[in-house]
Amino acid sequence: MRGADILGRPLLNKGTAFTPAERQALGLCGQFPWRTTTIDEQVALELEHLRRKGDNLERYIGLASLQDRNETLFYRLLAGHLDELAPIVYTPTVGEACRQFSHIVRRPHGLWITPDDLDRIPDVLACMGRPEVRLIVATDNERILGLGDQGAGGMGIPVGKLALYCAGGGIHPGLTLPVSLDCGTDNEDLLADPLYLGYPKPRLRGAAYDAFIEAFVTAVASTWPHAVLQWEDFKQHNAIAMLARYRHRLPCFNDDIQGTAAVVTAGILAALQITGQPLAAQRLVFLGAGAAGTGIATLVGQVARAQPGGAESPVPMLVMLDSRGLIFDGRDHIDEDKRPFALPAGQLERLGFPPARRYDLETVIQQVAPTILIGTSGTGGAFTQAAIAAMAERTPVPIVFPLSNPTDKSEATPADVLKWTQGRALVATGSPFDPVGAGGRTHLVGQANNVFVFPGIGLGAIVAGATEITDRMFAVAATTLAGLVPAQRLAQGALYPPLAQLRAVSRQIAIAVADEARSCGAARMDSSAQITGLVDAQMWTPVYQELTP
Repeated sequence: MRGADILGRPLLNKGTAFTPAERQALGLCGQFPWRTTTIDEQVALELEHLRRKGDNLERYIGLASLQDRNETLFYRLLAGHLDELAPIVYTPTVGEACRQFSHIVRRPHGLWITPDDLDRIPDVLACMGRPEVRLIVATDNERILGLGDQGAGGMGIPVGKLALYCAGGGIHPGLTLPVSLDCGTDNEDLLADPLYLGYPKPRLRGAAYDAFIEAFVTAVASTWPHAVLQWEDFKQHNAIAMLARYRHRLPCFNDDIQGTAAVVTAGILAALQITGQPLAAQRLVFLGAGAAGTGIATLVGQVARAQPGGAESPVPMLVMLDSRGLIFDGRDHIDEDKRPFALPAGQLERLGFPPARRYDLETVIQQVAPTILIGTSGTGGAFTQAAIAAMAERTPVPIVFPLSNPTDKSEATPADVLKWTQGRALVATGSPFDPVGAGGRTHLVGQANNVFVFPGIGLGAIVAGATEITDRMFAVAATTLAGLVPAQRLAQGALYPPLAQLRAVSRQIAIAVADEARSCGAARMDSSAQITGLVDAQMWTPVYQELTP
């Protein structure tokens, strides 16, 4: 390749960093100003460009444009400034980018598969020209963050997730593939938009939907048999059913269920390092019984049972509310995937609940006296002052996780939680928040961001050649992450490491996950392989390589 062929390939283009010798050899003479810049100088210039922009959506568009023309520089910039840029390439800014997708897209990334492709999906995959795809993030766009059905715009989620895999986990971008399973949309605003770019029909449902997903999985398994497949932002019942259906057929996981569970469990374990209490002694109340809430509850129970003495001691009390209030035995309208979390009648009586058909959050808090409150409801302000104050009356150090995002969906702000608890609470959130002054000191607010987990999970699975991604791998990831929170941050109330340490965190989680895969027999790797060395060898660093014809 020479000249324009090279400049048109983002993984090869170096812009003004091409040396005089490369410009001569590759037919690039005269196509750049005289001076050769370093990649660090280019990073400084790109930061200058971004910081001049007026809002985060414009910064998102600017970063997408950089990724289109120079991927190495894009990932170097992102990896070096994750704390500033991760909220732009992913939550919360990516939500608005998904909403506006058809109006802001310049050069589409990834692969769109529609019902029209049902009988030719292997050919569509082959069109990518990537024989070595090892990591796929796929969405059907129906439950994008807290925004619901975003149609073709949901592609922003796989693109953003994979950017963080590459920058934060060191997975080479050439091994990744974002996929939109664009099976239609029920979003009337999108269907009425004359510029909407997606498949302009109502969503597939029932048997037709199942056949569409089955055809995709079959094609992936035959085209890239060693690829890890991450399911992302599917409707709750579809997400749970698909995970159960496919997790033993190919290495796959659902980040909304399992990744969220791991990162929240890690935050709980970190908080308990501060309080000095055992996990088995906790009383957890969940507001929100969707895939995220039930996934967290399941993993917390598994981790508690795996702790020393956990098999003999009682597991934590797990109490769950959905949009109809407390889930308990005998209540009408309990979905099957929520039924395992229904409060038994005997426990309802022992906790002193008054006879009623519906119990709201404040009533549940009064009767259960939770030590941990977790919100995955998608309802902004759902943690009221009365509820938090009632929790604080009986719990010296309330642990409160308002996890819904984007920011306006958060069940409470950290400032309010700390004010209502006189600065005693330990708070982690789903969206980023600034530090809060309360109780005479400054509290850092850790973000329960799945990015702390999924890059390490994916990297570890790739290194191990995992045949399956087990629940135990997520438990190992959670306990590993909890042990990586610096003591100074714990002292300031933060329950997660700084994002700037993401590559180091991902490396440790990958080592632990690959080791677990080998221990449980779910790895293709040699039993004598040195896992740490393999992980380090797999991790890509975004630096320019010398190019020759």
